[in-house]
Amino acid sequence: MTYQEFKQAAEVMLADIPNEFTRDLQGVHVLKEAKLEEEFDDVYRMGEYLDPGPDSLLGPGKGLGRHIALYYGSFVAISEADPEFDWEEELWETLTHELRHHVESLAGDISLIEEDDLQHETFKQRRNDWGQR
Repeated sequence: MTYQEFKQAAEVMLADIPNEFTRDLQGVHVLKEAKLEEEFDDVYRMGEYLDPGPDSLLGPGKGLGRHIALYYGSFVAISEADPEFDWEEELWETLTHELRHHVESLAGDISLIEEDDLQHETFKQRRNDWGQR
């Protein structure tokens, strides 16, 4: 899938999301680059939710705003290693995962952050058990 096709697919998917799930979201950005996960040199981040954090950390929440970044280059890297890679399914899963972060952030809920942290630690431990870094 080309960058333009990927970007268009993300736009179509986003248009299908009810407005209540995108309230106060300043943007969904499709970036050409790949992004590696911290602590790994061969694990790619497909997307992430970016927000200004709690009011007490960065003030009243103005400025940066709430955004979703989708890393096209990460999708490319992962698809090259997996002949069964389903671009649309992975894009939808990534977009809705990041939207869940957004909705939970608005509600002050950290459930998905905790799930992600647990999955990260489990993955890291399994790689250590396999002798990989």
